[in-house]
Amino acid sequence: MEVLAEFGEKQAIPFPLLSDVDSEVIRRYGILNTRIEPGDAMLYGIPFPGAFVCDEDGVVIAKSFHDTYKKRDSPEVLIDATLGRIHLSEETPRATGGDDDVRVTAAVQGGRGTIRQGIVRHLVVRFELRDGLHIYGEPVPEGMVPTSVTLHGPPGLVVHDPILPPTEPLQLASVGVELPVWSGRVDIVLPFHATGELASEVRPLDTDAITLEVRVRYQACDDEVCLLPRSEKLTLELPLDVIDVPAIPMHMGHGQREGRYDGRRHLRRLFLRKVRRHPLGFVRFIGKQIRLELAARARARSARDRV
Repeated sequence: MEVLAEFGEKQAIPFPLLSDVDSEVIRRYGILNTRIEPGDAMLYGIPFPGAFVCDEDGVVIAKSFHDTYKKRDSPEVLIDATLGRIHLSEETPRATGGDDDVRVTAAVQGGRGTIRQGIVRHLVVRFELRDGLHIYGEPVPEGMVPTSVTLHGPPGLVVHDPILPPTEPLQLASVGVELPVWSGRVDIVLPFHATGELASEVRPLDTDAITLEVRVRYQACDDEVCLLPRSEKLTLELPLDVIDVPAIPMHMGHGQREGRYDGRRHLRRLFLRKVRRHPLGFVRFIGKQIRLELAARARARSARDRV
């Protein structure tokens, strides 16, 4: 409770924080991180990172969880889940294409487009179709072009499976076929995040920005004719950013954004508690930290030598 009280005060967090003694609530919610064994001293008892979004009556209307504590959702993504729609602000970086029939926008939702290790951003590809036009989902018969969106970036960029809106059935009575289509405004979302290879928590950034390439292919039709299939390539130049770390020795000095609160007192107390419960696990944890520190120093020397 002392840790969270100080953290909340220094970070100006306006809502209550739960101190979950012995991970009791974490277990009741069924989100205990089962990949971390009891002997893994410092981290045992943490949840899988994620969020439940509730309405005014406490009913869960959305949830999002990840398989490692090193991945987190962007706040804007959770706000979108609460609203039930994607809101692209004026600050959202974007690239546009298409024409008067189909307008295509590729935008990066979250953090004003900054890329940080483990923070999941959403690439939103928005199609705005002229009245009467539609584009196709999958599957479609041979000879027709379904809508596809792919994202390409540097090594260390992980692209997740696309999130597709529901299609509507279109009946082609003349050939006895039902096709899945979208019309109006259509948002296709590709979640992605950066690993330590691209933006590490244990070394300064290797570069200030990266380029993402978005490739889109689609075919628009009305009830009588189809336009020619189109392929477009949109590019986005996005800044890399460091992550926020607490002001404790194991996290400091790696070129990250260090917190405004001194966590050393709390870390010492945590060490003592973990050592009493799992002495061998604590030794393994210290050994891992030493290996990470040596590797970080070696990378830093290599980077200096290249410069």
